[in-house]
Amino acid sequence: MLDSMSSQGQASPAGQVLDKTYLGKHIHLIGAGGSGMRALAQMLIGRGAAVSGSDMAASAATESLCALGASVFIGQRGENLPSQLDGVVYSAAINDANPELLEARKRGVEVVKYSTMLGRLMKEQCGIAVSGTHGKSTTTAMVAYALANSGRSPSYIVGATVPQLGGPSGVGTGGHFVAEACEFDRSFLNLCPTFSAILNVEEDHLDCYENLQAIVESFRAFAAKLPDHGVLVVNGEDRNALSAAGGARCTVETFGLKEDCHWRGARPTCDRGRYRFDVLAGGKKFCKLILQLPGLHQVYNALAATALLHHAGLTPSEIVQSVNSFEGTYRRMTVKAQQGGITVLDDYAHHPTEIQVTLRAIREFFLPRRIWCVFQPHQHSRTRFLLKDFARSFGSADKVIVPDIYFVRDSEREKEYISGQDLVAQIRLHAGDAIYLKNFVAIVEHLKNNLVPGDLVVTMGAGNVWEVADEIVRWLGRDR
Repeated sequence: MLDSMSSQGQASPAGQVLDKTYLGKHIHLIGAGGSGMRALAQMLIGRGAAVSGSDMAASAATESLCALGASVFIGQRGENLPSQLDGVVYSAAINDANPELLEARKRGVEVVKYSTMLGRLMKEQCGIAVSGTHGKSTTTAMVAYALANSGRSPSYIVGATVPQLGGPSGVGTGGHFVAEACEFDRSFLNLCPTFSAILNVEEDHLDCYENLQAIVESFRAFAAKLPDHGVLVVNGEDRNALSAAGGARCTVETFGLKEDCHWRGARPTCDRGRYRFDVLAGGKKFCKLILQLPGLHQVYNALAATALLHHAGLTPSEIVQSVNSFEGTYRRMTVKAQQGGITVLDDYAHHPTEIQVTLRAIREFFLPRRIWCVFQPHQHSRTRFLLKDFARSFGSADKVIVPDIYFVRDSEREKEYISGQDLVAQIRLHAGDAIYLKNFVAIVEHLKNNLVPGDLVVTMGAGNVWEVADEIVRWLGRDR
């Protein structure tokens, strides 16, 4: 069965974890193409498991899993489950009526959520978990990269591809397990870290939380899970994060730019959106960071990463070398092309705060003539609950194009409450220049007819809006 790690995981004399729990096990993943599930599949394959899975559509993620030896089915049917099967893992997007889930339960196979399996993988190592409404993937990747770059050989699982690490996950021989801690459906409460960060706490996932207070309480429960000998690093300028940290019984250290923060970014200077600053720990000089990633929000991510890496045993010089050379994750201000005077970017931002800070960083770093933002709203419920915040978040964009909302997890009835046209109307009320174009074909045609040298196009969203960026890249590569 899946839950046998504690009896089979073992540590070498050097403290390296040699986990043989999943060697030869047959595990099926429902929703294998999702960012977290894909990384989990890669990790299980790396630990010797035979992995199969399914997703509703083929993608680069499903193709990469097949290349690693997984059997991935497109479409979800009960017969996709192999005859020899030790366990089934399913993503948060899968509902109870899923035919593969029903078949697994009918056969008496153990079925667990993604977050539960992630917690089991973390249990036998020193867990480092990064939580927060924003910045989780970048900060998790930064920590994993620094540990790997300094020879610590961590295991890690990130909700985004990390080019410098060769993918979103890895199985190391060292003692650390680094993972994103997502608050959706309270899934991060299944993790068992020793060191954790709370980057920020805002309204999100209001389809499974009643209100902001319920979200804060969930983070508070997450903080309470840390052991007495653990450490929680928390944004000292975020009132909700500080409130959540009140649930911790371990050591709590703050980070930020304010003087009373334990991990403080001091004397920051900025060059085209990229920051350099001194890091003070308890008021004393710890190191100096010069970030490659633009945006003030990256200063906070780097401070949190620095604190976690210090407690994981890295020296200041090791932290500096790795954090300063970190180049980010895929779909976070990813440059797809710069041709004919036109720049094409793709980004995962799908929350108002993320949109706002990313557009500001784009303007500071690329200095474009105009920013065209193609934003695909993700979830009808998120769009409805945060509509006015979304409308205010596009201030740094010159042109905004909104297609239909990406439908995921919501009920069919939720579609009746909100549409892409409603978001466009709200953006216009806030003096934004926005239009609604129903599908990607119309958006691409509009961009082809209006882009001029000096313009920058950024596709934004957690859905498949990157397809627009790819089509524009192909168009730029042809004689026009």
